[in-house]
Amino acid sequence: MSTVLDLDRRAFIRATLVGGAALAFEAKMAIAATPGAKPVMMNAHIRIGADNSFIIGAQNPEVGQGIKTMLPMLIAEELDVDWAQVKIEQTLSDGKLYTGQIAGGSFATPNHFLPMRRIGAAARQMLVKAAAARLGVPEDQLTTGSGKVTHAASKRTLTYAQLAPDAAKVAAPDLATVPLKTPAQYKIIGKSHMGVDTSDIVAGRPLFGIDVSFPGMLYAAVECCPAYGGTITSYDEAAVKALPGVVAVVPINTSYNPKGANDAVAIIANSWWVANKAREALKPVWNDAEARKNSSARFAENAAELYKQAPGADILRRGDVDKALAGAAKKVTADYDYPFIGHANLEPQNCTALYKDGKVEFWAPSQAPERGRALVAEMMGIAPEAITINMTRIGGGFGRRLMNDYMAMSGQIAKAMPGKHVKLLFNRQDDMRHEFFRPGGWHSFEAGLDKDGKLIALKDHFVSYGADGKPIQAAGMGAGEFPGPLLSDICYCVSYMKTNVPTGFLRAPTSNAMAFVFHSFLDEVALAAGKDLPEFMRSILGEPRLIPAVQGQYGEFHTGRALGVINKVCEMSGWKGREGDGKSGGGKGRGFGFYYSHRGYFAEVVDITVRPGGAVHVDKVWVAGDVGNQIINPINAVHQVQGSVIDGIGQTLLGQVVTFVDGAGNRTNFHDYPLPRITNAPSDIVVEFVLSDNPPSGLGEPALPPVIPAIANAVFAATGKRLRSLPIVPANLA
Repeated sequence: MSTVLDLDRRAFIRATLVGGAALAFEAKMAIAATPGAKPVMMNAHIRIGADNSFIIGAQNPEVGQGIKTMLPMLIAEELDVDWAQVKIEQTLSDGKLYTGQIAGGSFATPNHFLPMRRIGAAARQMLVKAAAARLGVPEDQLTTGSGKVTHAASKRTLTYAQLAPDAAKVAAPDLATVPLKTPAQYKIIGKSHMGVDTSDIVAGRPLFGIDVSFPGMLYAAVECCPAYGGTITSYDEAAVKALPGVVAVVPINTSYNPKGANDAVAIIANSWWVANKAREALKPVWNDAEARKNSSARFAENAAELYKQAPGADILRRGDVDKALAGAAKKVTADYDYPFIGHANLEPQNCTALYKDGKVEFWAPSQAPERGRALVAEMMGIAPEAITINMTRIGGGFGRRLMNDYMAMSGQIAKAMPGKHVKLLFNRQDDMRHEFFRPGGWHSFEAGLDKDGKLIALKDHFVSYGADGKPIQAAGMGAGEFPGPLLSDICYCVSYMKTNVPTGFLRAPTSNAMAFVFHSFLDEVALAAGKDLPEFMRSILGEPRLIPAVQGQYGEFHTGRALGVINKVCEMSGWKGREGDGKSGGGKGRGFGFYYSHRGYFAEVVDITVRPGGAVHVDKVWVAGDVGNQIINPINAVHQVQGSVIDGIGQTLLGQVVTFVDGAGNRTNFHDYPLPRITNAPSDIVVEFVLSDNPPSGLGEPALPPVIPAIANAVFAATGKRLRSLPIVPANLA
């Protein structure tokens, strides 16, 4: 079962606001629902306007995944109001008042599906109690709907607005026992609702961190040490400060380095253009000789050396894999690898901060603002309680904005300019080079089949980045990688090498790489077994059953749910087995991919065309997914899946590689790190959900991984060439 964050009664009482206590998102509300009438605060998420409108606080960061719409939908459903009556506002970040304020790991749905509904249901129960007292009738004679409480027998109705002042004084109920609607009673959940910010985005209204503006605001550009881990030795402060419009030059720490080891210089000016241009006069000297020794070429050499040695550690070992491989009727071996890649957010990193009287306030596009609070407190040496975080909408996160380095830098800069709002803004080159990259890796596989083509043993020597026997951030591999937990003779082992490169999580972290190597290799093994991949997968999965979770896995793995999406996508696409020209030179091809991650089961089929010259175009994609028993906002769910597929196409086919030279990444803009454009998109991405008897889980990530091996397997079907390195580029197929 997935872990669900919950609120007990005491927590709800803390969040229930009476006696004029301040609401965490009250500062966001510039106007009341009716002039002169202040909305009544029911709890930390709900305010009721005098016109019977409902202001619901969206507590999690909105990064394009639709959470700012979805979480309030859950509250509104159980509050029993109409969606048209609802207005949504982003709350502040407040780890004491709200739990799980993070956009990452596809956690929001499984963690908040019950708690948000209970918050709405509890407020509804308080309103019913107030109505019963006012009307002098038993609570069980009252019904609710459209923001009203009705006593059918006497034909009396009271709006929630009329009841709110009394209801706010009612003792908070036990959240674990509040009655919830059945799915058959849903009026909001399960219906498609447009994103609450969509109209504003289309109209170009300011919503994002980059849009934040204050009168008299200052701007900062930052020059960072190119080689990760280097420090600043000297710079020409006088030359920079002599430039018109420059206010200050401040050495800072990007958070790549330990506190005190400054590795960047911020230039503060009355416009960002002045600050950015002034970097040319800075003439920094860096202490980076050790950091500059690192390069992609050196990493590849180190990996080759590690493959000649015994693995450093086991991730998963069961049975006697070497004996099983030695006795196999047929063996299949292959080496796979994938590169470092970046996030390439359309909105470059930015943050606005105001430091005053020992306190700092941020306007931050952060996916994990409470982690940002902790980082700022450490870097600046101030109490977490002295930090206020306003969450702005995020113009692309994909994991990059989990890191909060921009908050740490922004806070240091603001401290140098007390009483002034200062906006830090990366230029595109800054954003591309000063990253927390998805780490690359190498895998050496060996699989054994018996005489009937059954997989009996699998071995993987994984080479990755780490130190002291542990992976660095996002460079690890879990023991639950399919089909490990299903085999009697299995060994996943690993060797680590050191790197200076800062690494981090990228959409479907770890899974986006492991899906490619494991499910491309399984396609090779299936071919050796004389089967297509879906048939081979079915033989491995066996009868529907629950496999207990192992280290590095999000939860139990259910073979029946995996079979459900595999069978569904084969039905949707009319899968008839391997299809393709199967010859060098290109043509049409079809490929299959499956992956389980972030509690979601997804299977995908792609049709591709390999054009003259080797360029691959994905023509159509079919996707079947199982994310539980309820699709909360169907239109957004489909869009999340389609966006994941296009994202995966970009990682697979568009040359997304970050190469390191002299300790630094060498990508600078979208011309050398391309993003998918409309010409790269398939003509259709068909999405269907397989509903299962399981709590709903998230959708931001699990649909991405399977498309990568599906494309690679389709390329083999089309050309007969097995490409074992990402990205798949025309030069390798011409």
